[in-house]
Amino acid sequence: MTRSDNLYAKCVIKSFKHDGSLHRVWLENWQVPEERLQIEHATASLWVMLNDHTTIIEADGKEWISRVPAVSFFIPGQWFNVVALIEEQGIRYYCNLASPPYRYGDTLTYIDYDLDVVVMPSGAVHELDRDEFLLHKEEYRYGDSVESQVETALRELQARIANKALPFGDADVYRYYEQWKQQMNAEGEMTIT
Repeated sequence: MTRSDNLYAKCVIKSFKHDGSLHRVWLENWQVPEERLQIEHATASLWVMLNDHTTIIEADGKEWISRVPAVSFFIPGQWFNVVALIEEQGIRYYCNLASPPYRYGDTLTYIDYDLDVVVMPSGAVHELDRDEFLLHKEEYRYGDSVESQVETALRELQARIANKALPFGDADVYRYYEQWKQQMNAEGEMTIT
């Protein structure tokens, strides 16, 4: 992907299931340029993506539009990603246990392993979809190494949440979103609704 300094690069995000079948696609996302990353995020080589009212396509072809702005954090090598959803009540962090992200051109991909953790604006933490993870573990034959990677990532994620460690910082989420919105409006490339 070629881009000039300080320009947000457009990116498609695709998630797959373990068997290679498509799970979900987010059509319009914008990557924060490296020059605009917080120092801690740049040091950790984070890929930070933003979207607002983007089209999402499900595996069955159904399309819908996201309702709230999102700032997504992908950490190369980590078996999870974090989506910060900017809602009226505050930021809700939706964390996917997933394979490390892979980039090729303007597309970012990962395998979704169903198990999720949600951090509510109040700070309450909920694990979701363990039953789905266990079902798909058998159906897709994840194997011991995948199960081990997911469980290890879950513990790492829980520790980061408890310590409010990277990328769980509301101020960073708002800063990324405001900078992006200002840049896009100034360039006239996109109108945020």
